[in-house]
Amino acid sequence: MSDLHSTARFSDRVDDYVRYRPDYPVALLEWLQRELGVDRSWRVADIGAGTGISSKMFLDAGYRVTAVEPNAPMRAAAEQWLHAYDGFHAVDGTATATGLADASVDLATVAQAFHWFDEEATRREFSRILRPSGLAAIWWNSRRLIGTRFLEGYEALLQAYGTDYTSVAERYADDARMHAWFGDGYRGSASFEHGQRLDFEALRGRLMSSSYAPQAGHPKHEPMLHALRELFDACAEHGTVSFDYDTRIFAGHMA
Repeated sequence: MSDLHSTARFSDRVDDYVRYRPDYPVALLEWLQRELGVDRSWRVADIGAGTGISSKMFLDAGYRVTAVEPNAPMRAAAEQWLHAYDGFHAVDGTATATGLADASVDLATVAQAFHWFDEEATRREFSRILRPSGLAAIWWNSRRLIGTRFLEGYEALLQAYGTDYTSVAERYADDARMHAWFGDGYRGSASFEHGQRLDFEALRGRLMSSSYAPQAGHPKHEPMLHALRELFDACAEHGTVSFDYDTRIFAGHMA
């Protein structure tokens, strides 16, 4: 997506991304195994793998994973973090040009990155790289916008200070759009509660890992951090706030 420079916009946020972005609930992998028959013999291609957060979930469970990531700093961070896993391999590629061989993948996964992809071109590429009975699984952590004073205040902060927050937020797919993307191959969806307990330093890093958070030197940067400090001080309990998500997954075949 050239208008938002999706493959480059996280290059200067890698350290914060590695340290402060959330992982994904193990219940998600258990759902894939229980409901869709995914097992450790399956070859996984993690598309838009970033720094390897989703790859690690599969590696920890004994899977072989090829991480496909076009952003060189993020790919290097994944390689540094996950190099000790025998089943891990990273390649330079995109969702529409993975560089993987035809019918070489059992499970194509996308965690958090799907909203940056050209959806139709991605469907064609997944159809090419997946074996005939292979699956695609798309998921993301959806930050809760309401429910607590902190969550509502954080959303208001992003609306006030985010550089292109609304444009990014509007790119996330809803259920109907995901059903349509899978078409007749749709197999199911699920949602899992997830979250982080963050002290102020971790909250600051979580904010700055977001591509729409203005960085140092931008006129909104310091006012944003001042507002974040005020929000944290007003909402923290025992030195942390609860950063709450619903992790949503959609899966199916490329019909």
